[in-house]
Amino acid sequence: MPRIPRHFIKEAQQCYHIISRTTGQEFTLGELEKEYLMQRIKWLSSIYFVKVFTFCILSNHFHLLIQMQSGEEYSDEEIEKRLRMYYGSKSSFTKNKHDFFRKKWSDLSEYVKEIKQGFSVWYNRMNNRRGYFWSERFKSVVVENGAALVACMAYIDLNPVRAKVTDRPDDYRYCGLGYFIQSANKGRFLSLNLSEFESQGESPVIAYRRYIYEVGSLESSDGKRAIPVSIFKKELKNDYQLTKAVLFQYRSRYFTESMILGSKGFVMGIYSKVQPYLQTRKNREPFKIKGVEGIYSLRRLREAIN
Repeated sequence: MPRIPRHFIKEAQQCYHIISRTTGQEFTLGELEKEYLMQRIKWLSSIYFVKVFTFCILSNHFHLLIQMQSGEEYSDEEIEKRLRMYYGSKSSFTKNKHDFFRKKWSDLSEYVKEIKQGFSVWYNRMNNRRGYFWSERFKSVVVENGAALVACMAYIDLNPVRAKVTDRPDDYRYCGLGYFIQSANKGRFLSLNLSEFESQGESPVIAYRRYIYEVGSLESSDGKRAIPVSIFKKELKNDYQLTKAVLFQYRSRYFTESMILGSKGFVMGIYSKVQPYLQTRKNREPFKIKGVEGIYSLRRLREAIN
C-alpha cells in the first residue's frame, strides 16, 4: 500500500504518532544518546508549534505522539520570542521572516528533520565519524483525538515493558509517563491529553496509571512481554495512588541518574567540560540537596507532581 504524502492532511490540530529508527543494526542509543535526544526534542518542541503528548526513546528507535498547530495562531511578538530562543538572544533577524517561520514551525516534516539531523551532527562529532545515523524516512500515523489518542499514549508508554527494559513504565526515564512522574513534567515539556479521564472523580494522572496498568498487564497475542501480574496486583491494591514514599523513590531515582553529583565546585567543573555536548545555550547552577551537607546536583528535585 502506498504511503500517504506528508502534507496530504491539512487540518490544524492534527495528531500524529511518529516512529523513527536507526540505520540497520549498527547504531544504538545509550544513556548519553537518549539524554541528548530527549533534550533536543524538548528544546525544539518549545520552538515549533507542537504539543507533545508522550514519547519513548529506546535503543534503536523513538516514538513521539504530537499535535501540530497552525502558526497563524501566534503573534509576531511570539515569533520573535521563539526566534531569539532558536538563534540566541543576541542574534538579529529581519522582520519579514515572520511568515517564513510561521510555516516552517508548523510543518511536521521540518520538526522531525531538525530532531534527527541535529542529533546526527552531534553524534558524528562525538564519535569522529560521518554519514547517516537514522533511516531516511520516518513513519507517521494520523491519530484521532479522544479514546484513540489515549490508547496510542498507552502503547507508547508501554514500549519499555514490551522491550524488557523495565517492569513498570513509571521507572523508565525516557518515556512520557516516567518523565512526567520522575521530574513532575519539568519545563512543562508534555501536554498530557487526559481529558478522557477528567469525569472519573480522581486525578487524571492516577486514572491514566490505572488504565495503563490494566492494559499493560494483559498478555498480547504477539507474545510481547506484559507488566508482571504481581506488580499489577500491587498497584490495584494501592488503588494506583502515588504515595509520598513512592514519589520520594521516583525523585531519588531521577536524582541518581543526574550526570554530576558532588560538591559545588566539582559539579561546576565537570559541567563546564560537558556543556558543549548538551542541548542548551544557558549555564546551569548546581542545586543544593536539602538535608545533605555540602552535596549538590545538576538537576533539581521536584517536591510534588501536578
